[in-house]
Amino acid sequence: MTHLWVRAEQRGNEQRVGITPEGVQSLMADGFRVTVEESSSRALPIAAYRATGCEIAAEGSWPKAPADAIIFGLKELPVGTSPLPHRHIMFGHAFKGQADGPALLRRFKAGGGTLYDLEYLTDETGRRVAAFGYWAGFAGAAIALMVWTAEQLGKGPGRHKVDVYPGRDKLINSLKENLAQALETGRSKPDAIVIGALGRVGTGASNCLEALGLKVTKWDMAETAHGGPFPEILAHDIFVNCILANEGVPVFVPKSALESPRRLSVIADISCDPGSPYNPIPIYDHATSFDDPVIRASEGNPPLDVMAIDNLPSMLPVESSVDYAAQLLPSLRALSNIERGVWGRAQDIFKKKISELD
Repeated sequence: MTHLWVRAEQRGNEQRVGITPEGVQSLMADGFRVTVEESSSRALPIAAYRATGCEIAAEGSWPKAPADAIIFGLKELPVGTSPLPHRHIMFGHAFKGQADGPALLRRFKAGGGTLYDLEYLTDETGRRVAAFGYWAGFAGAAIALMVWTAEQLGKGPGRHKVDVYPGRDKLINSLKENLAQALETGRSKPDAIVIGALGRVGTGASNCLEALGLKVTKWDMAETAHGGPFPEILAHDIFVNCILANEGVPVFVPKSALESPRRLSVIADISCDPGSPYNPIPIYDHATSFDDPVIRASEGNPPLDVMAIDNLPSMLPVESSVDYAAQLLPSLRALSNIERGVWGRAQDIFKKKISELD
């Protein structure tokens, strides 16, 4: 019997979950054993999971789970040194040269466990089977506008913490109110450029900005194929980057841009991979957070703030969880054949990365 153990998230401001109570019920109907940890932050209430008849465990008790349990979370585990003997499903952020990646992989190597990285769950064509992209883009663009309006109202970096919203409409209404206040200062509406506009992330970002009546320049591979430089980015108020930091991605905003004439005052780096050698926005060196959402990259005129929060869909935890869980459920139902298909491909990538450890 396949045993799926849904752990509580251990990252601050993380309320999402990768499976809904309805999904739990579906797996149990397929013969799965399902355990769901209690959580002090999860957006979906534990009572709804308990009503399915699944097993309920204490928050954070997954290290003592049965050896055959598959531990399922979303965000990576806290930094540590203890060996990891279980099979884990999560976003590990360990396969693209990230700073903490080798340490996490060594924990798996020491414990004999396996990482099935959610970012690398793909179908036969190489397309990801599930992604939070749309809501990451939506939330990232929303925060970019929050930062821009705060600048116009004289609220500098670090003075505009990001809240969690119960739904899209509540967020849009709040943004409209903030924008109206900023425009009372005499400024015109900001314009934005979204790079990666044809993908899930870019679509979410564009939809958010257009819902607020903003002009959006939409670029994708055709517009960036020449490799740069890209002075057009500096001619917009807001830049939303939706391109993953992979080998071959051009640099969109080089360090030299900090000394160049520009209108650009807010960058939302939704892909958020500052530790990667392929970071297309190498003017900042660490991720930001809901409590401290921006890095001031330049005090010029205008100042330039970078938002690089790596769990953006948590801003809309219910909608993003329901959407993602629906995409992922067919793959979870295939866990009984974990050596094959989507899970077999993910395991092969993990084994390759383990073999490359020095």
